[in-house]
Amino acid sequence: MWYVIQVRTGTEESIRLQCGKLIDRAAMERCFIPYCEEMKRYHGEWHKEKKILFPGYLFVISQDVEALFLGLKRICGLTKLLGSGSVIVPLTAEEERFLKQIGNDDQIVNVSKGVIVNGQVIILDGPLKGQEGVICKIDRHKRKAWLELLLFGRKQRVELGLEILGKMADGSIYNGK
Repeated sequence: MWYVIQVRTGTEESIRLQCGKLIDRAAMERCFIPYCEEMKRYHGEWHKEKKILFPGYLFVISQDVEALFLGLKRICGLTKLLGSGSVIVPLTAEEERFLKQIGNDDQIVNVSKGVIVNGQVIILDGPLKGQEGVICKIDRHKRKAWLELLLFGRKQRVELGLEILGKMADGSIYNGK
């Protein structure tokens, strides 16, 4: 099962490394930070960069939540395992499926590519393919899309990379010329 750990923003990588060293493999199969690629423009060119998808959160895969909880007590700087009251709650099957779908094996969400047809975004390639319904906003100039999702028991706004290749209306492609 997948669990979420809340940490102080900026300490994600150091706590992930501590988890890998201090927690027994029987208590934790894997600890990871989901990343996403985004496009940034500087020096007159577009560059692909990686950033943390959910700042302040780590993800842990474990089949023994009690052993995981005890192991996490050894970690310096840890805030808490997310849950409901005093009960530690794993991600739902739907949340887990979504994160597996958009992230590759390394949990890096690549930049998607799409077009706009008659005012509707259609994703041609990438992790957002088939997820057009959850896109609530796009910014073609910054090459970003925002999704509204129910994650961690509340509504989250997630920012992902999206490159719009063109705009089509009535079957013709608009190139800005």
